[in-house]
Amino acid sequence: MFRTSGLRLPGPQTSLLPAGEMANERLRAALLEHGTTIDALAEAIEVDAKTVERWITQGRTPYRKHRFAVAKLLKVDEAYLWPDALTPQQAAAVSESEIVTVYPHRWAVPRDAWGRLFSAAEREIGVLVYSGTFISQDTGIMRMFADKARTGVRVRILLGDPDSPEVAQRGQDEGIGGGMEAQIRMSLVLYRSLRQLEGVEVRLHRTILYNSIYRGDDQLLANTHVYGMHAANAPVMHLRKVLGGGMVSTYTDSFEAVWDGATPVES
Repeated sequence: MFRTSGLRLPGPQTSLLPAGEMANERLRAALLEHGTTIDALAEAIEVDAKTVERWITQGRTPYRKHRFAVAKLLKVDEAYLWPDALTPQQAAAVSESEIVTVYPHRWAVPRDAWGRLFSAAEREIGVLVYSGTFISQDTGIMRMFADKARTGVRVRILLGDPDSPEVAQRGQDEGIGGGMEAQIRMSLVLYRSLRQLEGVEVRLHRTILYNSIYRGDDQLLANTHVYGMHAANAPVMHLRKVLGGGMVSTYTDSFEAVWDGATPVES
């Protein structure tokens, strides 16, 4: 363990940083959570350890290349660590670069685009929908989910609670009445065998969805919901995470918020 002017980060037989006033608590916390020392970070991005210490204790803002390197190493957004570093114009430009393409309708998304999204996942697959029957009825995608789960990828499926007023209202909005509830129950049946696998979780939510979200690690397809229109006819954005961008994080944060409030489906 290396030391830098009295500041120490966790490691074998070490204490935490002192709880005194810190100008950049987000950077300090990110270092702690990642288990990285000041010295190790400084060495990795090729700056002096005293410089990193000043970023923490004095709130100094690094050069852009160093912010990018730190964010990449700690696996957090640059804008989270230094929210005032980018001008609104720069932040908008970075976020815009997260847009891979936009499809006018979900049915216009090529089938192989769904396959690539999920097959590229190495950590996380997420689906947030009301019924999502086009996914649960696709044996190829279902087989891919199972294969991914067996290799250690976390697979999380969020379906609407068929007994909730939110689902009933969405069915009315789409003009299919109780058809929405029936579709969800069918998806639950089709997910039954997948739910038996370790690493696969299915939950029911009672949320008014403004978008359906289909995620594979740092990429996602966001299907907007339009009043009076079936989701298959609504636009879809293909997004890929870029450090400093905020669009993908907006959707993944929304996914997590729905997940936290949802009810697990028992195996």
